[in-house]
Amino acid sequence: MWGFHLAVRLVGGIHGIKDTQCGFKLFTRKAAAHLFSNLHIERWCFDIELLFIASRFGIPVEEVAVNWEEIDGSKLNVIDASFQMAWDLLRIRINYTFRKWTAKRWKTE
Repeated sequence: MWGFHLAVRLVGGIHGIKDTQCGFKLFTRKAAAHLFSNLHIERWCFDIELLFIASRFGIPVEEVAVNWEEIDGSKLNVIDASFQMAWDLLRIRINYTFRKWTAKRWKTE
């Protein structure tokens, strides 16, 4: 997993977040509406795109520890998921860099 985190920092430009894939995400209603309405990725790396958009628009992000208990029985295929995550990470970088994807501006009120 350390390789993925390195790729997230280098390719995704996400710094300061140790666990980008944690299932817990808390946002203000306004931030959530802004972030989720701009998403393009619908699979494993949607978290990375959320953090990417938040950093681009100066939406504060803070990592907070939670107690987690792993439950046996995951149907995740680690090989397939790893390739999909790498592909999605590249899609985020390429599409935002070449402005194929854009995020609507954060509107302050």
